[in-house]
Amino acid sequence: MVISSPSGAGKTTIAKRLLIRHPEFMKSVSFTTRYKRKGEKEGKDYLFLSKEAFLKKAEKGEMVEWAEVYGSYYGTPRSMFRKASKEKKVLLLVLDVQGGMQIKRKYPQSVLVFVLPPTLTELKRRLKGRGAEGQSQLDLRLKAALKEIKFWSNYDYIVVNRNLGEAVKSIESIIYGELHSRARFDFKGWEKRSKI
Repeated sequence: MVISSPSGAGKTTIAKRLLIRHPEFMKSVSFTTRYKRKGEKEGKDYLFLSKEAFLKKAEKGEMVEWAEVYGSYYGTPRSMFRKASKEKKVLLLVLDVQGGMQIKRKYPQSVLVFVLPPTLTELKRRLKGRGAEGQSQLDLRLKAALKEIKFWSNYDYIVVNRNLGEAVKSIESIIYGELHSRARFDFKGWEKRSKI
């Protein structure tokens, strides 16, 4: 399950809420070269690397996708996919649109959800409320948001984040619907366990 949105629309907060409500889900922890923000923990929020170490891992094929975003690199460790598959867990990935498109190409069975803010005015308010960026960084993120929003039609589902609780419930419904879809049902496994 890939959750994407423009910066500030709520993808990370939604994923955190989903993981609190569903400890049986697994969070993909990405590699990044960006600086560690206040309150972030190594191995929980990101795996922080130098640019050289990141590019070496990418060259060795240790990532299923990676991209440069706002001057920093981000990538998804291949080990996360192996672990989730082995443990038969829902893997939540919080990715930008570049990463989302790469995952869909490599794993067509993946489910992509695009989170939109209620309005662009609200997105700007949320980004300003973070207080983490200066005006030039804010302008850069807003400009990028307009480009990213154009990708909405490449996603399987769209959730407008007007209310955090409702957005979380919407994505829960999507996950449960997908888990019970005909395409994902293991009939052969069910048959083996269902002998009369």
